[in-house]
Amino acid sequence: MNKRKDCLSEQGRSLLDEWRGFACDFKRYSSNTVRSYSRDIRFFLVFVEFHLGNKISLQSLKNLKPIDFRSWLADERKFGTSPGSLARYVSSVREFYNWLNEKKSLANFSVFSIQLPRKKKKLPRPISEVNVMKLLSLTSENMSTPWLAARNAAVMLLLYGCGLRISEALGLKRKNYPFGDFIKVQGKGNKERIIPIIPIIKTSIDKYVELCPFHKTDCEHLFVGKRGKKLNPRIVQQEISNLRLQLGLPATTTPHALRHSFATHLLSAGGDLRTIQELLGHVSLTSTQIYTDVDEVRLMKVYKETHPKA
Repeated sequence: MNKRKDCLSEQGRSLLDEWRGFACDFKRYSSNTVRSYSRDIRFFLVFVEFHLGNKISLQSLKNLKPIDFRSWLADERKFGTSPGSLARYVSSVREFYNWLNEKKSLANFSVFSIQLPRKKKKLPRPISEVNVMKLLSLTSENMSTPWLAARNAAVMLLLYGCGLRISEALGLKRKNYPFGDFIKVQGKGNKERIIPIIPIIKTSIDKYVELCPFHKTDCEHLFVGKRGKKLNPRIVQQEISNLRLQLGLPATTTPHALRHSFATHLLSAGGDLRTIQELLGHVSLTSTQIYTDVDEVRLMKVYKETHPKA
């Protein structure tokens, strides 16, 4: 039986709704984070009801032992859930139990004794500098409508030239234009950071704004679609997908790969990790250190291909 198709009891939905309100209003988590956590917690609550044969209650959640949490993870593995997803599920349920312990006086810390499943370390797949230039050059030629071509080029330059996430680039507001030497970006968890903006990016944005048929008073966001509404990320993803097919690039050529390329190319050119951490908006330096592994891979490849004794 696929428990993901089962309905959660009214008591379970009520608890989940309470936690969701707390996460939005008090913790100030982004809507994507709340949605992801809520889905994971719901899977867990559905399992608990099936596992215990009873509807969810505070008492049943309080009585759960480490063996129950291990049974939950074993059940997830039967459905083919990856180690990475399992680790995220545990993190989500820990968030839920933090709330239960603090706000509902539950005093159950069993989930915190469960070891997080080990997930295979995945290195970012940056795009080479040559191929980035090809992408940027081709995007200006790919659209028959000049303002749309200018828009796509400006967005891609922000992803690669400033290391923005696609949501951050498309979240820029029209009222903040024109930009100075820096742009203020609202990243994950509504945290703001300041990023330098180089002349080529400013020129590209200026060109887009000049050609855009929608004026400053017509729209809230800087980058808009054909009807003047906030640009859908899917449009940018599709554009880069079309470009990579035209250029014969691998499937790892995505909008987020431009952000990876920003970090990797900065590091290769001598940038220090702490500065790159600030530019990317990483809370932990550990998140930024993955790019040192990428650079080591690149260096080893160059060494093997060029050293006469390699």
